[in-house]
Amino acid sequence: MAKEKADAAPPQLQDSPQRVEQWGVLRRIGRSLLHSREASIAMAGIVLVVYFQSTAAVFLSPSNIANLAEYAATTAIIAAGQVMVLVCGEVDLSVGQVYALAPFVMYYANQAGIPYLPAILLGLIAGGLVGLFNGLITVVLRIPSFITTLGTLFIINGLTLTISGGYPVQPKAGALITNIFGGNPVSQILWAIGITLIFQFMLVKTRWGLHTIATGGNLIGAAEVGIKTNRIKIGNFIMCSIMGGIAGILDAFRISSIDPLAGGTDIMFMAIASSVIGGTLLNGGSGTIIGAFLGAAVLGILKDGFTLSGVSAYTFDMILGIAILITMLINVHLSRLRAAGGGQ
Repeated sequence: MAKEKADAAPPQLQDSPQRVEQWGVLRRIGRSLLHSREASIAMAGIVLVVYFQSTAAVFLSPSNIANLAEYAATTAIIAAGQVMVLVCGEVDLSVGQVYALAPFVMYYANQAGIPYLPAILLGLIAGGLVGLFNGLITVVLRIPSFITTLGTLFIINGLTLTISGGYPVQPKAGALITNIFGGNPVSQILWAIGITLIFQFMLVKTRWGLHTIATGGNLIGAAEVGIKTNRIKIGNFIMCSIMGGIAGILDAFRISSIDPLAGGTDIMFMAIASSVIGGTLLNGGSGTIIGAFLGAAVLGILKDGFTLSGVSAYTFDMILGIAILITMLINVHLSRLRAAGGGQ
């Protein structure tokens, strides 16, 4: 019997290097997931899609996917700009009002005889000027961006209601302009994907992005090594407001209506929530644009899935709050694990 056991040992020993290699592959996959902020939110999105499809057969129908894409695209575009502001250690609460203002500037410029393409550019310039104002007040007068943009939020809201008289208007552009700027069912999501990829490249591969991360991670240290932190913050505020203007103009052509009460705090908070859920830290120094895009998609999946399931909107808000808290806890914990693993 002992001899039989001895004879059986060598095959197990021969298999052990193979098992060690398999464990090594699993560990490498685990490490890559640990270092990827986007992996967890992507997996959560897949799980939610499977769940809601099992509870509502129409969830993956073409019409519902189109609704999901439209909602996620608008939020993701604003979130791309918001991530840049958050990473450099600030926040923009007024971007939701720029979403409403820019289309009105575009509309009234066109009514004054300016063709739609230059009118769209004027709408985006108006948004950029709001970002410039936010940046200058924040860095020159040293007022916290939360206070600055909270004040700007009310100023822009009042301005939009004043110039519109509180009434919605309808943009009437040619078919080509309309289709390019949101009227086509796929154009808006293509805008969102393109903006996400450009901003992600800018954040991780360019000097501007690296300086943004450094500014949010260690403001004093970044300034001491020669980074123009004030310019970085002002530039990111401008980009964030322009993204709000782009999202508003795209939705204006998609819906064929410009509402002075559209956007506001709802879409602004959804953009911040998408950024946080996607892996951006609110205290600055770390973020991901792709993660924010995936965060916007997950929020869209949750909202649409709950609607199809007949769940109250109040429940969605409660679950969203819980998701933000849990995500922040996970992000902080993973950041510590990454820092600990970086030294090994």
